[in-house]
Amino acid sequence: MNQTVKVKKKKKTITLGVVHIRASFNNTIVTFTDIQGNTISSASAGGNGFKGARKATPYAAQVTIDRASEKAKEYGLKTISIRIGGPGLSVNQQ
Repeated sequence: MNQTVKVKKKKKTITLGVVHIRASFNNTIVTFTDIQGNTISSASAGGNGFKGARKATPYAAQVTIDRASEKAKEYGLKTISIRIGGPGLSVNQQ
C-alpha cells in the first residue's frame, strides 16, 4: 500500500499590515492585507451568517472584524493601519 505524505505549508510571518473596512448600506467587508496589498484574510457580514438588513448593523461589522482578525493572527500580525470607506451605517458608530 502506498501512503500519501501531506506537506504542511509554512505560513509567512507578517508583523505590519493594513485593515481595509468597506461598509456599504447593505454589507460590511473586512480585508487584512500586508503592506504590498496582498490579502492575508477577509470576511464579510453575509459570509458570517447575517442575512438581509442585519448585514448592515454595527454588530454584524463587529463580528466580521473579529472573525477576520482571528485568521490574521495566525500570520503573526501585530501592527495595523486602518482604512475605512463606504457610506454605510457601521462607519459612523463605534
